Amino acid sequence: MTASFTEGHSDPTVQPVPASVVAQVDAADTTLHNPKRAVISLGSNLGNRLETLQGAIDALEDTPGVRIKGVSPVYETEPWGVEPGSQPSYFNAVVVLKTTLPPSSLLERAHAVEEAFHRVRDERWGARTLDVDIVAYADLVDDDPHLTLPHPRAHERAFVLAPWHDVDPDAQLPGHGAVADLLGAVTRAGVTPRQDLELHLPE
Repeated sequence: MTASFTEGHSDPTVQPVPASVVAQVDAADTTLHNPKRAVISLGSNLGNRLETLQGAIDALEDTPGVRIKGVSPVYETEPWGVEPGSQPSYFNAVVVLKTTLPPSSLLERAHAVEEAFHRVRDERWGARTLDVDIVAYADLVDDDPHLTLPHPRAHERAFVLAPWHDVDPDAQLPGHGAVADLLGAVTRAGVTPRQDLELHLPE
């Protein structure tokens, strides 16, 4: 586990990852051959939102070829693209992981995790139990419409940039630059840190 995930957080409420957990994660890395680093954003605005986010993190960790390296603080976010007050607010978080899965397989797993939590895709911007989006995969830049990398709107979304910056202050969004700079250029209106809530690295 790199030092950037355990030190220098911009949010003073973020607790350092215990050394024992760091050791376990690094030991698990020996099961991965030539892993790639990926960033995934999570969101939920239906049901038990915190429990759903933690369940998604645990499910990703249970995926062969995936190891969770860092979990961000939780943010509460007003829904995008809908009338104010028409939907519950979202809980959002970001996880950083290492994986030997290619992007297409990681996307399949992301969709499977969504379906396990009864995600329904009836309408764009609709309320949902769980969103699992691949934000970035290594330094890959790809405009494939099935999976555009990095995520085409990540650079303008504070609910992605803020938690990502918390978990990795030196992060770079491929093709766009430093996450810290991108975060400074967008509004954080409607994106609030929930210091009373916490997600955990899988044990």
